[in-house]
Amino acid sequence: MSKIEELLSQKILILDGAMGTMLQEYKFSEEDFRGKRFADWPVSLKGNNDLLSITQPEAIATIHRKYFEAGADIVETNTFSGTTIAMADYKMEELVYELNYESARIAKEVAQEITAENPQKPRFVAGAIGPTNKTASMSPDVNDPGFRAISFEELKVAYKQQAKALIDGGVDVLLVETVFDTLNAKAALFAIDELKEELNVDIPVMVSGTITDASGRTLSGQTAEAFLISISHIPLLSIGFNCALGAKQLTPHLEAVARNTEFGVSAYPNAGLPNAFGEYDQDAQEMSNQICEYLEKGLVNILGGCCGTTPKHIKAIAEIAKDYQPRKLKRTLQTQSI
Repeated sequence: MSKIEELLSQKILILDGAMGTMLQEYKFSEEDFRGKRFADWPVSLKGNNDLLSITQPEAIATIHRKYFEAGADIVETNTFSGTTIAMADYKMEELVYELNYESARIAKEVAQEITAENPQKPRFVAGAIGPTNKTASMSPDVNDPGFRAISFEELKVAYKQQAKALIDGGVDVLLVETVFDTLNAKAALFAIDELKEELNVDIPVMVSGTITDASGRTLSGQTAEAFLISISHIPLLSIGFNCALGAKQLTPHLEAVARNTEFGVSAYPNAGLPNAFGEYDQDAQEMSNQICEYLEKGLVNILGGCCGTTPKHIKAIAEIAKDYQPRKLKRTLQTQSI
């Protein structure tokens, strides 16, 4: 059993907050994204946050450090769009291994530095594996509902490449996150399981879906319970939800998962719902007050923040979570290959 699995039943583990929200504060220009190495790149690179692990590594390290100092036990790598599928928008498919490896290396280096300062509180790195910008279950063409922009096999190959680089870079756990299409997630999980067998590694895996609206369903139409059932055949460290909703709106969906799973449960909601300008106004105190309901009901093992959250939010969440016990696990966690 890994250290992170051991801790899961002992305390509520704190995940970091939003990387994108923190990067916005830097107001990086096109030139900043490019750096010297990509000065002559043929397409615009502004907005390619994953690239900043190469062109602005100190900014990425600083953000990780701020989240650890705020109380996070786990930080996510800066790799939300780190697949050949997503990087095709920037003509950077060939850089995918390097982007993921460097992101993992930076985060792991910071985690080790912070852990060395306080060995009683070990810090971990989760390799973030985002949903890609193509979906296996739905057609992007309303006039051709049978069309698919990508296949399961293509997704599996892309996810496997990303996961390999993250593992090589030193991550402690793989996090398949912001899942809006379970078939995409299953491709990632299949790729990870294949990789674990090939590399003979037993790395824990977290899965986090996203409920897209008030209907309580994912974008591909699944309820929280259906999403859980779809992937419960695979041994997981945790399952839960992130993004799309604020803490208050996420509560019933967490309850549905918590009462039906033997795995750990994770939650990292947005800082409320976006305003008319797409910005998040919920401050740290209000968000932590809403998260109290998760704690009082014993719903979670891992807790953090998504869009709009900052180290202030994570600090407030960590402060309030330390007074509560984690959700009781119904069985000993397993991470062996299926």
